[in-house]
Formats: sequence, structure tokens, C-alpha cells
Amino acid sequence: MSRPPSTPAGRSANLALLALALGGFTIGTTEFASMGLLPDIADDLGASIPAAGHAITAYAAGVVVGAPLLTVLAARLPRRTLLLALMGFYAVANVLSALAPSLPWLLAGRFLAGLPHGAFFGVGAVVGTAVVGPARRGRAVATMMVGLTVANVVGVPLATFLGQRLGWRDAYVAVGLLGAVAVVGLWCFVPRGVAAAEGASVRRELGALRNGPLWTTFVAAGIGFGGLFAVYTYVAPLVTDVAGLGDDTVPVVLALFGVGMTVGTLLAGRLVDRSVLRTVILGFAATAASLVVLGLTARTVAGVLVGLFLLAVTSSLVGIAMQTRLMDLSPAAPSLGAALSHSALNLGNADGAWVGGLTIAAGWGYVSPTWAGVGLTLAGLAIVVAFGRQRVPRHDDDASVTGSSEIGAAPVSQRHAVACAASAPSEG
Repeated sequence: MSRPPSTPAGRSANLALLALALGGFTIGTTEFASMGLLPDIADDLGASIPAAGHAITAYAAGVVVGAPLLTVLAARLPRRTLLLALMGFYAVANVLSALAPSLPWLLAGRFLAGLPHGAFFGVGAVVGTAVVGPARRGRAVATMMVGLTVANVVGVPLATFLGQRLGWRDAYVAVGLLGAVAVVGLWCFVPRGVAAAEGASVRRELGALRNGPLWTTFVAAGIGFGGLFAVYTYVAPLVTDVAGLGDDTVPVVLALFGVGMTVGTLLAGRLVDRSVLRTVILGFAATAASLVVLGLTARTVAGVLVGLFLLAVTSSLVGIAMQTRLMDLSPAAPSLGAALSHSALNLGNADGAWVGGLTIAAGWGYVSPTWAGVGLTLAGLAIVVAFGRQRVPRHDDDASVTGSSEIGAAPVSQRHAVACAASAPSEG
């Protein structure tokens, strides 16, 4: 890929992309730092760890609801204005979470924080493309992906470390302040001229939802990704209470997990270019195998480290492919497609955290979520195998992503980049 020109316009585009990446870093950091801080939150609020885990579910529920809802309702707003509003709301919601006097108030704060998550990435992917032009579309959304990658490798461990040393509330406040900095960056560097898509309307956005394959993919991702989050939600007690490592090792383990997700994302690019359907099937099968390995070996230090690393790599494979599919199925409403990918992944976040919490509350121990995760992952795989070859609806305005009988027949070099921008460790 050619380097951008060293011109005032090129430098302005770079600054806009960096502002978007900072927003992605902010969201990625706070989303998954909660998991490393779960024992601290539970102790401070006088709740059990499974009960505190509902904070993860509440955030995910906010993403599931907010991603399509805000994207559709704000379809006609200028993109820059919408980005500023979404990030500003996100910053305030994190500060409100830090001020929560009890668990119900924390759940409300985390739900509010989740609302703008998916819409920000969906709109940000479109804005990034508009800023640099279609020829550099991949570079634009890949830059947003850098924000998420750095968040998982650096931001989440640092926020966890800060929360363990100063208190979990300070970690949320720090993210809120970082969100304020992101707002300033977006205000200064994202150009005002990025308008809503021509002909954008609530009706057009909703029209993109009228196809069966999209909802089949959504359900498969929402259930299948529960396998990852059944375990990742309770990673802190798994590392400390089961493997016997100290609390100070949790940030290191989270950093290792972030590295694994980065490896998986890079590997997914090559695999998705060959076949999205095969990558989804391979990813789900490999994720189930990783969970089995983790469940059998989690009581040893080497086992928990290797198992979590493999889980990070394999879940990233299916995450990128699933998000690519959702983008393919809504070419007339790309912001909505990217936002829906976050809804799907965070539906998995919600149901995985809930199911994992049920197994722990039943007294089956902190390893039990791995086996619940195997079941959820295999359920997602079964849906893909049964319905994966549904025909992608043809759209006259985007012939490049149509007419396939297999998931992902579109030119993947573009779709993969947009999907990366929508991933969170996520993938979430």
C-alpha cells in the first residue's frame, strides 16, 4: 500500500485517523478492564463475583441495544457531530459508573456506557473512509483497529493495574478523562464536511435489516461468542483462585490475551481472503478445542497461560469473519452493518457472562465456565453449518458484495479492513 502524501491534506487525514484510533483505544480499554477488576468491584460493593459479573452483562446489553438503535435514529446527522456526541456520552457514562454507590447503580452506569459503543465504531469506519478516500479505505479502518489492538495489549492491563492499586473507581474515572481527550481530538481533527450518506433515512437503515441470512449470522455470532465471554468475564478468579497466581499477574495475563488477539486478527486476514465460511467454521471449532484445553489444564500455570492465549487467537479468527459477513449483508447501510457486528459480539458477551456466572453460582467452581463455553461455541458452529450457505441478497448499489452462495464472496481486502475496525478484543 502506498504511503499517504506528505501534504497538508494528507497530514490532516492522518490526524483525523489518530483521533478515531484514540476513541477506539478508549472504548476498548474500559470494555475489558472491568473483567480484570471484577474481584475488586465485588469486594467494594459487597457482592459476589457472579453478581458483580452482571456489570459485564449490562455493558454488553447496552451495546446490543444501542448499536443499531443509535445508528438508525441518527442516520441523518452529520457524522462528525454524531461522533462527538457518542464519545462525549461515553465519557460521562464512565464517570457515572465510578460514582455508583451500589451494584444496581453500577449496572445502570455500565448499560449507559455500552449504548454508544457500536455506533461509534460503525460511524467511525465510514468517517475514516471519507477522510482518506476510497483508495485508502483499508488504511483508514486499519488505523481504528490499531486503537483496539493497543487497548487490549496496553490499555486494559494498565487500567487493571491502576484499579488494583488505587481502586476500580479511579480506573473508570481515568477512562472518562481519556474519553474527554478523545472528544477534543475529534473536534479538532475530524473535518466538518463529512455528512450523512446521501439518501440516508431511518427507513433506509431499517430496510437493510430485512433479510434472513443477516439474522442467522447475528444469532450464530451472538450465541457462539458466548463461549469466549463465559471464560473471559471471570478470567481474574480463574488466574488467581484456580491457577494460583497472584493478583499482580492479572494485568500480565490480560496483556498476553491481547497479544493473542492481535495474532489471531493478523492470521484472520489471510484466512478470510480465502473463504469467510471456512474461517468461521475453523474459528468456532478451534475455539471449542481451546476451551477444552483450558478446562483440562487451568489448574496449572502453563495450562492457564497457554489455554487463554489459544482462546484469544482462535476467537479472533471467527470474530473477524463474522463481522465481515454482517458488513456484506448490509451494503446499503454500512454504518449499521458495522454497528450490528458489535451488537452480535456483545450479545455473546452478555449471554456468556450470564451462563458462566450461573455455573459459578451453582458451586461448580471457576473452571466450570470453560465447559459452558464449549457448549455455546458448538451451538454457534451448528447454526453456521446448518445455514451458512444461505444466499446473500443482491443489492444494485453494491454489486461487489453480492450474489454469492457462500458466506463472504465479496472482495475481502475491503471487507476485512472494515471488519477489523469493528472488532473489539474484541471483538467486542
